Amino acid sequence: MSEKKQDKPRTFVKETPGSYWIEERFEIIGGVRYDFLSSPKMPHQILVTELNASIRETCHSQGITIVAPMDVHLDEENIVQPDLIFIRHENLSIIRDGFVKGAPDLLIEVLSPSTGSKDKVVKKALYERFGVTEYWIVDPLYATVDQFVLTDGAYTLTATHDDQGTITSPLLPCLSFELNRLFREALRFEEKPST
Repeated sequence: MSEKKQDKPRTFVKETPGSYWIEERFEIIGGVRYDFLSSPKMPHQILVTELNASIRETCHSQGITIVAPMDVHLDEENIVQPDLIFIRHENLSIIRDGFVKGAPDLLIEVLSPSTGSKDKVVKKALYERFGVTEYWIVDPLYATVDQFVLTDGAYTLTATHDDQGTITSPLLPCLSFELNRLFREALRFEEKPST
């Protein structure tokens, strides 16, 4: 007796009509709204991923690392979304009602063409004013990290690191990792000039 293969009835999924909620991403600095114009490119996202992995690997026991998008409420007129946030355990009280409401210990911005000047000038001054202990500006184009540390209420550029060094933090001793590892993967996807 031969077995006859039974055809299963085909099921179809019908698209549900209606509108889909798409979250807008923006920051408010000095009461002015700044919209994010597009999603970041591959090198940016790889750098954020590698930074997160490196910080978690070296400092997990000292605090938490949060990846964007996460609003940091410095006050009602200054709500930012840094690429990476590190908050030491002693400072976790700034996390209230599921949000960051206060100055984290370390903020990191990875430069993009649409946000670079704002990250280097406007946000640097803002983070300094609100007492963010340490601020890193990561430049994927030149494979550098500018490391600012708050000293007597003002940022001091403690170092500009290239992709060959090791970055450490004078204020967060747990932080120490090779920048070559950080930039290596991102550089695989850098845009080459057309010839």
